[in-house]
This record gives sequence, structure tokens and C-alpha cells, in this order.
Amino acid sequence: MIDLGRLRALHAVATYGSVGGAAEALGYTPSAVSQQLAKLERETRTTLIEKRGRGIVLTDAAQQLAATASHVLQLVENAELQLEEQRGQAIGSLAIAAFPTAARGLLPAVLPQLIDQHPGLEVSVIETDPFEAVAAVTRGEIQIAIVHDWHNTPLTIPEELSRTKLGTDPADVLVPTSHRLAGKEFVRADDLVGERWICQPAGSICHEWLVRTMRKAGVEPEVAYLIAEYQTQLALLARGIGIGLLPRLGRGPLPSGVVAIPLQPAPTRRLYAVWRTATARRPAIAVTLTALRAGWPSRDTA
Repeated sequence: MIDLGRLRALHAVATYGSVGGAAEALGYTPSAVSQQLAKLERETRTTLIEKRGRGIVLTDAAQQLAATASHVLQLVENAELQLEEQRGQAIGSLAIAAFPTAARGLLPAVLPQLIDQHPGLEVSVIETDPFEAVAAVTRGEIQIAIVHDWHNTPLTIPEELSRTKLGTDPADVLVPTSHRLAGKEFVRADDLVGERWICQPAGSICHEWLVRTMRKAGVEPEVAYLIAEYQTQLALLARGIGIGLLPRLGRGPLPSGVVAIPLQPAPTRRLYAVWRTATARRPAIAVTLTALRAGWPSRDTA
């Protein structure tokens, strides 16, 4: 009999195109995923992966087996849903995806109570960006995703997904204390013309927001430092490098040498929980959504 966990590993490699991508999505190490694939090859007596350059590719047999695995995993999820409905309890596995500041600022206020009140629920967390989180929920690999967007940069949600708004999260302009704007009560986009920005890489929601906002003010922003992690951005700001725009959720205390200035009109991102509509009957989905809403007032916000 083929092991379900090994099928899941193969399906993830087929979906993400690499062992590293599969490992990140599943919350495993790349070595663990490789071991699962090797065991699956022995189990099926079939060559499933071939080396190509520095990476690997799936054989035709592996592609066919991965397609079958997708159907099998869907059947397993449906079976879990039916069992939960019959028992009326939140049981089984539930994976939550969240972008970094939500994982840091919101989930610590939510997970302890969720785990304590529902001991039959096996909760796991994967940190990833909103675009990939939505895609993972759509594929059925993640049950609930915490995502965000901005008013001028909306996040597209596929028709088969449902969402509920958790709240809004303001962002501030952050500058070194030596900066010419450091003493101002607030700033507008026009005040930021000519500045060298620290921002997430192109393709991220925050980067798109910055570009659209500054273009509306009639200028092209100079994004000099493409930094994904907010803590790295703060470290640069503390050394007098660039300016940034950081949301308050999960931001934590500012280092000495950095000040926050409100931007008017205030940029605010909206946070949502997203899940597949077909799984809405699952008690695990319902109790997790309830916990996320209840935990929002206790979030860690600057």
C-alpha cells in the first residue's frame, strides 16, 4: 500500500517544482522530502525523479502518480470533513498560512486558546506571502490563510474561496532620527519626493502599494533597497539608511534612531481570513475563524 505522506510529498514537488519549494510548503526540511520521495520510489519500484543540472525533474510516471495523488488527497479531505460533521467536533489536521507580520503579531494571541480548547485539532502554521497563501488554499494544501491587501492594491480571491475581514492595520513612514522629516507631526506623499526607499521586492503587495501611491503623487519612487524582512529594514533605518513604510501589526518596538511619522491620508491594509467554501462545514474551520476574530483585539500592534 502506498503511504499517504509520501504521496503528499510527491504532489507538493509537482506543484512547487522543487524539493525546496515542497519542503517550505509542507513545513518539512528538504532532506525529509527527499527521503519521502526515495521511499516512494522503493515502494512503487518506479523511477520518479531524475537529476537535471543542480535540480531535479519528475519522470512521466511521477507526473501521473502526482495527478492521482491530487485526487486521493481530495478524497481524504472529504472523508475528514464527513467525520468531523458526524462528530460535531474540531478534529484532524488544519494548516494555517500567514504572512510574516500576521504570524508574529496575531497568531501568538490566537493559537494557545485554539489548541487548548480543541485538543483533537492538530494545528500547523506556514509563513508565506498572501499571493502564495491564496494559491495554496485554492489547491487544498492549506485550510485557512491570513492575507492582506491595500485599498489601491486589492488581492484577487478566486470564486471558490470565501473570506471574512479580521480588521485593518495602519502603516507609518519610518525615518532615521537625523532625517529632515523626523520632527514633523505627519507627512504627505508630496513630502516624500526624492527619497530613497527601503521596500519589499517587486511583486509584493507592499511594493505595489508604494509604486501606485507615489505615482499618484506624480513621481516614480526610487526603491533603492529591496528587503523582504521588516526587521532588516529597521536595522538599515537605525543606521540612517533610506526611509520605509511599515504597518503596525507585529512591528514591535522601534530601535533607537528610528521614528514613525503618520502619513496622510493614512495608508491602511485590510486583513482577511480565507478558506475554501467547500470546507466551510468543517467544525475545524468554524472554530479557527472564531479564534482569529476573537484574537484580533489582543494582537501585537505598535
